[in-house]
Amino acid sequence: MNAPKLSAKSRVSAEEWQRRVELAALYRLAALYGWDDFLYTHISARIPGPEHHFLLNPMGLWFEEVTASSLVKIDLDGNILDEGEYGINYAGFVIHSAIHAAREDAQFIAHFHSDDGMALSSQKDGLLPLNQRALAIVPRLAYHDYEGIALNLDERERLVADLGDKNLLLLRNHGTLALGRTVGEAWTRIYGLEKAATAQIRALSAGRDGVLIAPEAAQEEVRRQTAPGAPRPGGGDGDDGDEQRRKTDRLNWEAIRRKVERHSPGYEQ
Repeated sequence: MNAPKLSAKSRVSAEEWQRRVELAALYRLAALYGWDDFLYTHISARIPGPEHHFLLNPMGLWFEEVTASSLVKIDLDGNILDEGEYGINYAGFVIHSAIHAAREDAQFIAHFHSDDGMALSSQKDGLLPLNQRALAIVPRLAYHDYEGIALNLDERERLVADLGDKNLLLLRNHGTLALGRTVGEAWTRIYGLEKAATAQIRALSAGRDGVLIAPEAAQEEVRRQTAPGAPRPGGGDGDDGDEQRRKTDRLNWEAIRRKVERHSPGYEQ
């Protein structure tokens, strides 16, 4: 079965269409990096507005087939608000609805079952401070213990409590998750976590004894440098941390679109 051909652009608001295009691009990008899992795992986006409606991938399409029009709009109770031939994966609804409902900054949520991400999630010590990428992630990373396939609604409360105010989550024995206020922020965070997972799995492949943990002073310095609102060298005159973040988000989104347009066109249909 091919992806739907009819465009949803004419029947949704401009804000919703923009969010659909951004989310479809993320699905295609995840596929290009090999971080999809057949028809499973999910990236979601909240639709602007007070209703807390959000978009999720249709059950039945590969990530590389997802388009802006094929995304499924649902509410926090799991009701499908679109008319279409595809439904959703219920476990994806449970995880994503919990975070969208609890966190205003969770405009985009990416959750993967990559090989290295699952391997990291199965390690007792979690993410170790082994390299510069990991050092920037460790202070922002939360953990949620495995309770089985995410089909029980009462798990949502515990998942949100474990996430707290962090923006990265390692679901034990399961996979990775990141959230962001923008498409660029969500991608940057999940990309960093996935790459840190790969680096750790490779570093530990020869055993734990010879692994070099970063010095505590360096760990503290990276925590200071990457704290929310911390200014970054190279910003314009008068730029604060938030303005630099917005500039970075724009650059990240532009880079995402260029790569997807080169290698996986058609997502904006």
